[in-house]
Amino acid sequence: MAKELLSLEDGTTCTSWNYSGSRLAAGSADGTLSIFDSRHPPSSSSLRTTFKSRVVEGNIVKIVWVPPEYGDAVACISADGIVSLWEEVAIAEDSQSLQWKICKSFGNSSGKVLDVQFGISSTSLKMVAAYSDGNVRVFELLDPLELRNWQLQAEFQNVIESVSEFGKASCLSASISWNPQKGGSQESCFLIGFNSNTPELNSSKVWEFDRAHQRWLPVAELAMPEDKGDLVYAVAWAPNIGRPYEIIAVATQKGIAIWHLGLNPDHDGRLPIERVALLSGHEGMVWQMEWDMSGMTLATTGHDGMVRLWQSNLNGVWHQQAAFEPTS
Repeated sequence: MAKELLSLEDGTTCTSWNYSGSRLAAGSADGTLSIFDSRHPPSSSSLRTTFKSRVVEGNIVKIVWVPPEYGDAVACISADGIVSLWEEVAIAEDSQSLQWKICKSFGNSSGKVLDVQFGISSTSLKMVAAYSDGNVRVFELLDPLELRNWQLQAEFQNVIESVSEFGKASCLSASISWNPQKGGSQESCFLIGFNSNTPELNSSKVWEFDRAHQRWLPVAELAMPEDKGDLVYAVAWAPNIGRPYEIIAVATQKGIAIWHLGLNPDHDGRLPIERVALLSGHEGMVWQMEWDMSGMTLATTGHDGMVRLWQSNLNGVWHQQAAFEPTS
């Protein structure tokens, strides 16, 4: 029988588990950030509040945990488009008592931050931020022991051709997903798509860091020719355990597309792509997608209030495995 771990307060707008599943961060409509810890990590039988404070003005719309290699920290995106980075630190050098403090804020006068995601490269921690004006900014951590020391590494728009001309972009949302396997000797690689009034920006594109020229390059566009202007609601890059290709999910107004992304680029530096499924089931917008650790099961949630699980059978045919309705 399912057991309730925690009952969140009214006004909770977003939640996020840390990488080990032992801590839960929750944001609320009044700007309050709450951290809940497992009393017994092996069993996760209950959660207790270890931090609760109003950290931003207005609504917290998203919380993202920093990779655990860089300590316990979260990025909070507020409704006004500001990202604040909060870190758990010792009150004194010889103290066992911990507290959460702000260590960095990211803002931009020309646009609001819509999404952020962290990725680990061979050299440092990076943070990709998508803005409401259609710009993408990549920040790099200068000191692994100081989460307040960041520099802007790159800024570009989510277009294949850099000479593309279009009017002023207005983006309602964006979704970013790093390749979870990248790191070590491999180059950094992430995926991003927009929900905007500018078709050139919308389609999901894979960006890879070109170390030789110190720049980010688009290596794949995950859209059929007739669908390149479709609004993108969410993207999710699956973990890869031994497959000769990557699996990526992209949710648009037409459904959830499952893509295979090849590993060997062609003579133009582009990676081969194949859409292997187009899934339907959610009534309206898909809000969020997450893969399990094996990269075999995709969980999605959307405007219909349902959580759906998707899997591929032995013949490579994708289907809905389960659906969960919300409880009152």
